[in-house]
Amino acid sequence: YMAEKALIQAAKKMNILIKVETQGATGIGHYLTPRDVQIGEVVILATDTKIRDSDRFDGKKIFQVGVSDPIKNAEKVINNALALTDTN
Repeated sequence: YMAEKALIQAAKKMNILIKVETQGATGIGHYLTPRDVQIGEVVILATDTKIRDSDRFDGKKIFQVGVSDPIKNAEKVINNALALTDTN
């Protein structure tokens, strides 16, 4: 959950709205609703394993990184993900 915390803190600092879903041995936390997915500009998948229910993100721009990437530099991860929204 260190990646979640890092992304939330970086987004707050950058004045960017973010919602973070977690998936782990204890299940899914903060499940992204269909509305969350619809209004999101880009989906960041910070994972080292397969994501459950990933078909929810079909048609969305997806930026995938390892779990350690946002821990090391969450602002860079967010900026790289947002850069996808500038392309067609």
